[in-house]
Amino acid sequence: MRIAVSGSIATDHLMTFPGRFADQLVADQLHTVSLSFLVDNLDVRRGGVGANIAFGMGQLGTSPILVGAAGSDFDEYRAWLDRHGVDTASVRISEVLHTARFVCTTDADHNQIGSFYTGAMSEARLIELKAVADRVGGLDLVLIGADDPEGMLRHTEECRTRSIPFAADFSQQIARMNGDEIRLLLDGATYLFSNEYEKGLIESKTGWSDAEILSKVGHRVTTLGARGVRIESVGGDPVEVGVPEETAKVDPTGVGDAFRAGFLSGLAWGVSHERAAQVGCMLATLVIETKGTQEYQLRRSHFLDRFTKAYGHDAAAEVQGHLA
Repeated sequence: MRIAVSGSIATDHLMTFPGRFADQLVADQLHTVSLSFLVDNLDVRRGGVGANIAFGMGQLGTSPILVGAAGSDFDEYRAWLDRHGVDTASVRISEVLHTARFVCTTDADHNQIGSFYTGAMSEARLIELKAVADRVGGLDLVLIGADDPEGMLRHTEECRTRSIPFAADFSQQIARMNGDEIRLLLDGATYLFSNEYEKGLIESKTGWSDAEILSKVGHRVTTLGARGVRIESVGGDPVEVGVPEETAKVDPTGVGDAFRAGFLSGLAWGVSHERAAQVGCMLATLVIETKGTQEYQLRRSHFLDRFTKAYGHDAAAEVQGHLA
Protein backbone atom coordinates (compact mmCIF):
# COMPACT_ATOMS: atom_id res chain seq x y z
CA MET A 1 0.00 0.00 0.00
CA ARG A 2 1.54 3.30 -1.11
CA ILE A 3 0.78 6.13 1.32
CA ALA A 4 1.79 9.75 0.69
CA VAL A 5 2.07 12.09 3.65
CA SER A 6 1.61 15.76 2.84
CA GLY A 7 2.29 18.33 5.54
CA SER A 8 4.72 20.85 6.92
CA ILE A 9 8.48 20.37 7.01
CA ALA A 10 10.20 22.57 9.58
CA THR A 11 13.00 22.90 12.09
CA ASP A 12 12.61 24.07 15.68
CA HIS A 13 15.24 26.39 17.18
CA LEU A 14 14.70 26.27 20.94
CA MET A 15 16.56 28.52 23.36
CA THR A 16 16.57 28.91 27.16
CA PHE A 17 16.82 32.25 28.98
CA PRO A 18 17.93 31.75 32.61
CA GLY A 19 16.07 34.84 33.86
CA ARG A 20 12.46 35.98 33.83
CA PHE A 21 10.93 37.91 30.94
CA ALA A 22 8.75 39.79 33.44
CA ASP A 23 11.82 41.33 35.08
CA GLN A 24 12.83 42.91 31.78
CA LEU A 25 9.51 44.56 30.99
CA VAL A 26 8.73 48.13 32.06
CA ALA A 27 4.99 48.61 32.57
CA ASP A 28 4.72 52.10 31.06
CA GLN A 29 7.01 51.29 28.12
CA LEU A 30 5.25 48.24 26.69
CA HIS A 31 4.20 50.24 23.62
CA THR A 32 7.84 50.51 22.58
CA VAL A 33 9.49 47.22 23.59
CA SER A 34 13.03 46.64 22.32
CA LEU A 35 14.74 43.74 24.07
CA SER A 36 17.34 41.08 23.47
CA PHE A 37 18.04 38.10 25.72
CA LEU A 38 21.36 36.35 26.24
CA VAL A 39 20.39 32.67 26.19
CA ASP A 40 22.19 29.68 27.69
CA ASN A 41 21.76 27.14 24.91
CA LEU A 42 20.35 26.46 21.47
CA ASP A 43 18.63 23.18 20.65
CA VAL A 44 17.87 22.62 16.96
CA ARG A 45 15.38 19.85 16.27
CA ARG A 46 13.76 18.45 13.17
CA GLY A 47 10.00 18.84 12.97
CA GLY A 48 6.93 19.63 10.91
CA VAL A 49 3.89 17.38 11.01
CA GLY A 50 4.46 15.87 7.58
CA ALA A 51 8.08 15.02 8.29
CA ASN A 52 7.27 13.73 11.80
CA ILE A 53 4.59 11.36 10.53
CA ALA A 54 6.73 10.17 7.63
CA PHE A 55 9.68 9.56 9.98
CA GLY A 56 7.54 7.34 12.24
CA MET A 57 6.24 5.36 9.28
CA GLY A 58 9.77 4.94 8.01
CA GLN A 59 10.82 3.59 11.41
CA LEU A 60 8.05 1.00 11.09
CA GLY A 61 9.21 0.03 7.61
CA THR A 62 6.25 1.26 5.54
CA SER A 63 8.25 3.51 3.14
CA PRO A 64 6.05 6.65 3.16
CA ILE A 65 6.24 9.27 0.42
CA LEU A 66 6.75 12.73 1.92
CA VAL A 67 5.00 15.54 0.04
CA GLY A 68 5.85 19.08 1.10
CA ALA A 69 8.04 22.09 0.41
CA ALA A 70 11.43 22.99 1.89
CA GLY A 71 14.31 25.34 1.17
CA SER A 72 17.82 24.82 -0.18
CA ASP A 73 18.89 24.27 3.44
CA PHE A 74 17.01 20.94 3.44
CA ASP A 75 19.97 18.74 2.43
CA GLU A 76 20.95 17.56 5.92
CA TYR A 77 17.33 17.01 6.93
CA ARG A 78 16.67 15.11 3.70
CA ALA A 79 19.63 12.81 4.36
CA TRP A 80 18.28 12.10 7.86
CA LEU A 81 14.83 11.17 6.53
CA ASP A 82 16.28 9.10 3.69
CA ARG A 83 18.35 7.11 6.21
CA HIS A 84 15.17 6.41 8.19
CA GLY A 85 13.12 4.97 5.35
CA VAL A 86 11.31 8.04 4.00
CA ASP A 87 10.93 8.67 0.26
CA THR A 88 11.79 12.39 -0.05
CA ALA A 89 11.96 12.59 -3.86
CA SER A 90 8.63 14.45 -4.02
CA VAL A 91 9.68 17.26 -1.66
CA ARG A 92 9.67 20.56 -3.56
CA ILE A 93 12.78 22.68 -3.00
CA SER A 94 12.21 26.44 -3.12
CA GLU A 95 14.73 28.52 -5.03
CA VAL A 96 14.24 31.60 -2.86
CA LEU A 97 12.85 30.62 0.58
CA HIS A 98 14.28 28.80 3.58
CA THR A 99 12.68 25.75 5.18
CA ALA A 100 9.94 26.72 7.65
CA ARG A 101 11.31 27.49 11.09
CA PHE A 102 10.00 27.88 14.64
CA VAL A 103 12.20 30.01 16.90
CA CYS A 104 11.31 30.03 20.59
CA THR A 105 12.89 31.27 23.81
CA THR A 106 11.70 29.93 27.18
CA ASP A 107 12.43 31.70 30.46
CA ALA A 108 12.91 30.33 33.98
CA ASP A 109 9.15 30.50 34.61
CA HIS A 110 8.44 28.51 31.42
CA ASN A 111 7.00 31.55 29.67
CA GLN A 112 7.75 31.55 25.96
CA ILE A 113 8.35 34.06 23.18
CA GLY A 114 8.22 32.39 19.79
CA SER A 115 7.97 33.13 16.09
CA PHE A 116 7.07 30.84 13.19
CA TYR A 117 8.51 31.52 9.75
CA THR A 118 6.46 29.74 7.09
CA GLY A 119 9.10 30.14 4.41
CA ALA A 120 9.10 27.46 1.73
CA MET A 121 5.97 25.89 3.21
CA SER A 122 3.97 28.43 1.18
CA GLU A 123 5.08 26.65 -2.00
CA ALA A 124 3.29 23.42 -1.07
CA ARG A 125 0.37 24.76 -3.12
CA LEU A 126 2.51 24.31 -6.24
CA ILE A 127 2.87 20.53 -5.79
CA GLU A 128 0.73 18.32 -8.04
CA LEU A 129 -0.18 14.92 -6.64
CA LYS A 130 -0.49 13.42 -10.12
CA ALA A 131 3.26 13.84 -10.61
CA VAL A 132 3.84 12.08 -7.28
CA ALA A 133 1.48 9.24 -8.20
CA ASP A 134 3.05 8.82 -11.64
CA ARG A 135 6.53 8.60 -10.11
CA VAL A 136 5.68 5.85 -7.61
CA GLY A 137 3.13 3.93 -9.69
CA GLY A 138 -0.06 5.21 -8.04
CA LEU A 139 -1.22 6.23 -4.57
CA ASP A 140 -3.55 4.24 -2.33
CA LEU A 141 -3.99 6.95 0.33
CA VAL A 142 -2.89 10.55 0.85
CA LEU A 143 -2.74 12.04 4.34
CA ILE A 144 -3.43 15.76 4.01
CA GLY A 145 -1.85 17.20 7.14
CA ALA A 146 -1.32 20.75 8.42
CA ASP A 147 0.52 22.73 5.75
CA ASP A 148 0.06 25.79 3.58
CA PRO A 149 -3.77 26.19 3.61
CA GLU A 150 -3.93 26.68 -0.17
CA GLY A 151 -1.84 23.55 -0.59
CA MET A 152 -4.17 21.57 1.66
CA LEU A 153 -7.19 22.69 -0.37
CA ARG A 154 -5.46 21.88 -3.67
CA HIS A 155 -4.41 18.39 -2.54
CA THR A 156 -7.92 17.66 -1.27
CA GLU A 157 -9.58 18.74 -4.50
CA GLU A 158 -7.07 16.79 -6.59
CA CYS A 159 -7.71 13.64 -4.53
CA ARG A 160 -11.44 14.00 -5.15
CA THR A 161 -10.96 14.68 -8.87
CA ARG A 162 -8.59 11.74 -9.35
CA SER A 163 -10.48 9.40 -6.98
CA ILE A 164 -7.52 9.00 -4.64
CA PRO A 165 -8.58 8.10 -1.08
CA PHE A 166 -7.46 10.75 1.40
CA ALA A 167 -7.27 11.36 5.12
CA ALA A 168 -8.06 14.84 6.48
CA ASP A 169 -5.87 16.04 9.34
CA PHE A 170 -6.08 19.81 9.99
CA SER A 171 -4.36 19.91 13.44
CA GLN A 172 -2.61 23.30 13.90
CA GLN A 173 -4.29 24.92 10.90
CA ILE A 174 -7.83 24.45 12.20
CA ALA A 175 -7.62 27.65 14.28
CA ARG A 176 -7.19 29.86 11.21
CA MET A 177 -9.68 28.05 8.95
CA ASN A 178 -13.33 29.01 8.61
CA GLY A 179 -16.29 26.66 8.37
CA ASP A 180 -16.41 26.64 4.56
CA GLU A 181 -12.75 25.63 4.29
CA ILE A 182 -13.13 22.87 6.86
CA ARG A 183 -16.21 21.50 5.08
CA LEU A 184 -14.23 21.35 1.82
CA LEU A 185 -11.30 19.59 3.47
CA LEU A 186 -13.26 16.86 5.22
CA ASP A 187 -16.13 16.05 2.85
CA GLY A 188 -15.44 12.69 1.21
CA ALA A 189 -12.40 11.85 3.32
CA THR A 190 -11.75 8.20 4.05
CA TYR A 191 -10.36 9.16 7.47
CA LEU A 192 -10.72 12.29 9.60
CA PHE A 193 -8.10 12.74 12.33
CA SER A 194 -8.39 15.16 15.26
CA ASN A 195 -7.93 15.37 18.99
CA GLU A 196 -10.89 15.76 21.32
CA TYR A 197 -10.73 19.57 21.43
CA GLU A 198 -10.37 19.86 17.65
CA LYS A 199 -13.35 17.54 17.24
CA GLY A 200 -15.56 20.06 19.03
CA LEU A 201 -14.04 22.94 17.08
CA ILE A 202 -14.74 21.20 13.76
CA GLU A 203 -18.37 20.72 14.74
CA SER A 204 -18.68 24.32 15.94
CA LYS A 205 -17.13 25.88 12.83
CA THR A 206 -18.92 23.70 10.27
CA GLY A 207 -22.29 23.73 12.02
CA TRP A 208 -22.47 19.97 11.42
CA SER A 209 -23.25 17.52 14.19
CA ASP A 210 -21.04 14.57 15.08
CA ALA A 211 -23.39 12.25 13.17
CA GLU A 212 -23.45 14.53 10.11
CA ILE A 213 -19.66 14.70 9.97
CA LEU A 214 -19.35 10.94 10.30
CA SER A 215 -21.77 10.52 7.40
CA LYS A 216 -19.44 12.60 5.21
CA VAL A 217 -16.29 10.62 6.02
CA GLY A 218 -15.63 6.93 6.17
CA HIS A 219 -13.96 6.84 9.57
CA ARG A 220 -13.43 9.39 12.34
CA VAL A 221 -10.32 8.92 14.47
CA THR A 222 -10.24 11.00 17.66
CA THR A 223 -7.25 10.94 20.00
CA LEU A 224 -8.21 11.27 23.68
CA GLY A 225 -4.87 12.07 25.34
CA ALA A 226 -4.10 9.74 28.24
CA ARG A 227 -7.36 7.86 27.54
CA GLY A 228 -6.16 6.64 24.15
CA VAL A 229 -8.18 6.88 20.94
CA ARG A 230 -11.69 6.31 19.62
CA ILE A 231 -12.44 5.20 16.05
CA GLU A 232 -15.96 5.62 14.68
CA SER A 233 -16.97 4.15 11.32
CA VAL A 234 -20.09 4.53 9.21
CA GLY A 235 -22.29 1.52 9.93
CA GLY A 236 -19.93 0.07 12.53
CA ASP A 237 -19.48 0.05 16.29
CA PRO A 238 -16.97 2.47 17.83
CA VAL A 239 -13.55 1.04 18.73
CA GLU A 240 -11.61 2.39 21.71
CA VAL A 241 -7.96 1.63 22.41
CA GLY A 242 -6.00 2.57 25.54
CA VAL A 243 -2.38 3.65 25.78
CA PRO A 244 0.57 1.59 27.06
CA GLU A 245 2.11 2.45 30.41
CA GLU A 246 4.75 5.17 30.12
CA THR A 247 8.17 5.05 31.75
CA ALA A 248 8.20 8.87 31.93
CA LYS A 249 6.49 11.97 30.53
CA VAL A 250 9.43 13.82 29.00
CA ASP A 251 7.98 15.84 26.09
CA PRO A 252 4.46 15.63 24.60
CA THR A 253 5.45 17.40 21.37
CA GLY A 254 4.86 15.18 18.35
CA VAL A 255 2.81 12.54 20.17
CA GLY A 256 -0.16 13.01 17.82
CA ASP A 257 2.10 12.76 14.78
CA ALA A 258 3.54 9.50 16.09
CA PHE A 259 0.07 8.06 16.61
CA ARG A 260 -0.83 8.86 13.02
CA ALA A 261 2.41 7.26 11.83
CA GLY A 262 1.58 4.05 13.64
CA PHE A 263 -2.06 4.02 12.58
CA LEU A 264 -1.21 4.63 8.92
CA SER A 265 1.44 1.92 9.06
CA GLY A 266 -1.20 -0.46 10.38
CA LEU A 267 -3.39 0.43 7.41
CA ALA A 268 -0.46 -0.24 5.09
CA TRP A 269 -0.03 -3.67 6.71
CA GLY A 270 -3.73 -4.44 6.26
CA VAL A 271 -4.49 -5.01 9.96
CA SER A 272 -7.73 -4.02 11.71
CA HIS A 273 -8.42 -0.49 12.92
CA GLU A 274 -8.05 -1.69 16.50
CA ARG A 275 -4.63 -3.16 15.83
CA ALA A 276 -3.53 -0.10 13.82
CA ALA A 277 -4.57 2.15 16.72
CA GLN A 278 -2.59 -0.01 19.14
CA VAL A 279 0.51 0.41 16.98
CA GLY A 280 -0.13 4.15 16.92
CA CYS A 281 -0.51 4.36 20.69
CA MET A 282 2.68 2.35 21.24
CA LEU A 283 4.67 4.64 18.94
CA ALA A 284 3.17 7.72 20.61
CA THR A 285 4.31 6.37 23.98
CA LEU A 286 7.90 6.12 22.73
CA VAL A 287 7.73 9.76 21.65
CA ILE A 288 6.36 11.12 24.93
CA GLU A 289 9.25 9.38 26.70
CA THR A 290 11.80 11.21 24.49
CA LYS A 291 12.74 14.86 24.08
CA GLY A 292 12.15 15.78 20.45
CA THR A 293 9.75 14.54 17.80
CA GLN A 294 12.23 12.40 15.85
CA GLU A 295 14.76 11.46 18.52
CA TYR A 296 13.23 8.17 19.65
CA GLN A 297 14.63 4.80 18.63
CA LEU A 298 12.40 1.94 17.54
CA ARG A 299 14.13 -1.27 18.53
CA ARG A 300 12.08 -4.20 17.29
CA SER A 301 12.40 -6.49 20.32
CA HIS A 302 11.82 -3.65 22.78
CA PHE A 303 8.77 -2.47 20.83
CA LEU A 304 7.28 -5.97 20.75
CA ASP A 305 7.92 -6.60 24.45
CA ARG A 306 6.07 -3.46 25.44
CA PHE A 307 3.36 -4.01 22.84
CA THR A 308 2.77 -7.51 24.24
CA LYS A 309 2.55 -6.18 27.78
CA ALA A 310 0.00 -3.56 26.73
CA TYR A 311 -2.17 -5.49 24.27
CA GLY A 312 -1.47 -9.19 24.67
CA HIS A 313 0.32 -12.00 22.85
CA ASP A 314 -2.21 -12.38 20.03
CA ALA A 315 -1.96 -8.70 19.12
CA ALA A 316 1.84 -8.82 19.21
CA ALA A 317 1.95 -11.96 17.05
CA GLU A 318 -0.10 -10.20 14.38
CA VAL A 319 2.14 -7.12 14.38
CA GLN A 320 5.45 -8.98 14.64
CA GLY A 321 5.52 -10.15 11.04
CA HIS A 322 5.14 -6.60 9.72
CA LEU A 323 7.74 -4.78 11.78
CA ALA A 324 10.90 -3.75 9.99
